[in-house]
Amino acid sequence: MQRFRVFIFLLFLFQSLFADPGLHKPFHEMTHREIDQVLRSIAEKNLTVTEKINIFSERFLGMPYNLTCVGDGPYALLEDWPLVNFKETNCMAYCEHVLALSVSNTWDHFFNNLQQIRYKDGLIGMKTRNHYTMADWLPENSWLLEDAAKAVAGDRVKTVTRVISHDTFFKGKGITDERFIKPDREITIPYVPLEILNELENNTETGDIIALIYRNLDNIFSAHMLMIAEKDGQKVIRESSNSKMTTFDTPYREWVKDVQENRSEKYLGLAFMRVKPVLNQPGMILYPWEISDLKK
Repeated sequence: MQRFRVFIFLLFLFQSLFADPGLHKPFHEMTHREIDQVLRSIAEKNLTVTEKINIFSERFLGMPYNLTCVGDGPYALLEDWPLVNFKETNCMAYCEHVLALSVSNTWDHFFNNLQQIRYKDGLIGMKTRNHYTMADWLPENSWLLEDAAKAVAGDRVKTVTRVISHDTFFKGKGITDERFIKPDREITIPYVPLEILNELENNTETGDIIALIYRNLDNIFSAHMLMIAEKDGQKVIRESSNSKMTTFDTPYREWVKDVQENRSEKYLGLAFMRVKPVLNQPGMILYPWEISDLKK
């Protein structure tokens, strides 16, 4: 027994000495090469996509918030901010980066998968970016995600209808060439009312992506995306927000209480988006060239 204990101690010491300390840092303190090593290491663990969402999303905690952290790259005419940014993030970029990491096994695959998530058909540009969470982002990512409001709330789910106008949106950015944009469209989405969120905690799942639905705006559904994660056996809401200018966790019930008591005049409830069960399998890796077939 004593020899066994000595062996375990020496093994632990050996691993501590030769393990790459960079692999345990938060992402905003890591190089791209280190992140590539993390991706390769996690890919070997035979985890589901949502298990990896939980792991990767935690590595963003403490990352500074910046609304303009990502854009269409340095050669874009507008918003020529980086296509990838691990030094700062915003709520949508956070969810996109985590999703892309969770279906990838190398940096190169992550980079290309990210563009498939962020842009229609992976075509980089202002007009093809999935700007509106519920009108663009979820529908264009239906190959990976499904609406989960009914799975959470059953027949207690409610709906809201809005008119989404890309024409108005792009004109607001000074874009006068209106070719190849989506037409104005009336869209109805389901949501889970704020007042029943505590009752339904057990119906939510780690890895769910959620969006706060505005109460009184008639031209947009949501402008804030978050994730449900698990830490120390408890559910938390994980988000990047300008409220604290960083990426942080809030215990689920504490977060719900705050929204119910302090933001109910602004928000109706939550939309829920969930990785499709057929893809949420142990060891699932998606390669960029496979996604076009999934979209069919």
